[in-house]
Amino acid sequence: MSVYRNLQETHLNRARASLRQALSWYGYLRKSGQLSSNPELVGLVKPELEALNATLNKLDSNIIRIAVFGLVSRGKSAVLNALLGDKILQTGPLNGVTQWPRSVRWQPGGKVLVELIDTPGLDEIAGESRADMAREVVHQADLILFVVSGDITRTEYQALLELRRSQKPLILVFNKIDLYPDTDRGVIYQNLQQLGAGNHATCSTWGNPKTAVAPQAKLLLPDEIVMVAAEPAAMEVRVEWPDGRVSYEWETPPPQVDELKETILNILNREGRSLLALNALIQARDAEAAIAQKTIDLREKEAEEIIWQFTKYKALAVMLNPIAFLDILGGTVADLALIRALARLYGLPMTSYEAGKILKTILFSSGGLLLGELGSSFLLGLGKSTAAITSGDNPSNITAFAGSAIAQAGIAGYGAYSVGKAAQVYLEKGCTWGQLGASSVIQEILSQVDQNTIMYRLRQELGIKY
Repeated sequence: MSVYRNLQETHLNRARASLRQALSWYGYLRKSGQLSSNPELVGLVKPELEALNATLNKLDSNIIRIAVFGLVSRGKSAVLNALLGDKILQTGPLNGVTQWPRSVRWQPGGKVLVELIDTPGLDEIAGESRADMAREVVHQADLILFVVSGDITRTEYQALLELRRSQKPLILVFNKIDLYPDTDRGVIYQNLQQLGAGNHATCSTWGNPKTAVAPQAKLLLPDEIVMVAAEPAAMEVRVEWPDGRVSYEWETPPPQVDELKETILNILNREGRSLLALNALIQARDAEAAIAQKTIDLREKEAEEIIWQFTKYKALAVMLNPIAFLDILGGTVADLALIRALARLYGLPMTSYEAGKILKTILFSSGGLLLGELGSSFLLGLGKSTAAITSGDNPSNITAFAGSAIAQAGIAGYGAYSVGKAAQVYLEKGCTWGQLGASSVIQEILSQVDQNTIMYRLRQELGIKY
């Protein structure tokens, strides 16, 4: 356990460092006037900056949020009441008793403090405002409980897929097991193990777990699916009295949630703070990506002017330079300068080293188009250099030089424009990378998780390898 504890502390510290770096970075921009010179942008990014602050405060408070989701009448509130050991959340025979999210503190053991969040039935959420409410709860949750009460339905499966797309660890809770014989319960459990992984192949094979699950699907681990009876149905009990009388009474058995409680405690002890760190980083990544997107949208016209400006300069410089090697070098320098100019315009941090990495990524992800520009530029540059050396008073050589120069200038200009447009995309998406970027630390954390942890499925879904 000490190994898990040390790893969790490392993850928590890395997440704090990432958030503090982001806040320091944006705070510096405000102080330097780069943001304050544009009041419209300040107002646009204010919610994201507040979200970053709130996320860091949540990390420091060490409170883990567990949200419960499911369709109506699946016993979501009853599950939470059973965990709490008290009927705090309202339950009842009518559908839709829970109308809005409610949260309650739970301290299951030791120093772990949990906030349990109850939500309305997913099939009751109508309208954009209530859909936003559900998304916000998912966004804030560190761990999700998805409650079912039998074979999973199409609606439940779609809801489950949506929750899995949120990149949050999830426990599938099979409730109301007291209503099923042992044999049926076992069959349903096996079906849930397969469908609960979220790898359903096609709707045409629905209901046949042997063909309905994609071959690469991984069965749910023991920690990912738990059977409970949160509010067992009353049972008729035969009572024998001392005087020989026999009577029958209805008694309600106690809740059967010990396995779920133990599973949650194991997860919290083994990876609770790592879950906390991971969710904080996901929220930070989304906030920083939104800041980048808003900044890029607001400064689109200025960015286009910068790209065209560098396109003309690069084309002119390459056309007039007679030395082939310097053509390539000068063009690369111009591309790097363009990337840094765009980063400055957007207020995004960018060193020469990072600009070089972005340029390299752009070159290799462009399907060889820009690499072809370098090759063509070099060949034309050699032809241009040869024509310049041998020109003398021969007009045909001068014409050859001019032709090569104009062709090379066109290719260089096209390359500069392509680099500029691609750089916009990479600056928008890459704001969370770097040594302490949220995306980098997320990948780092998930690459270190053990196969027996609930976080391991996230690593598989994101395709992160050792």
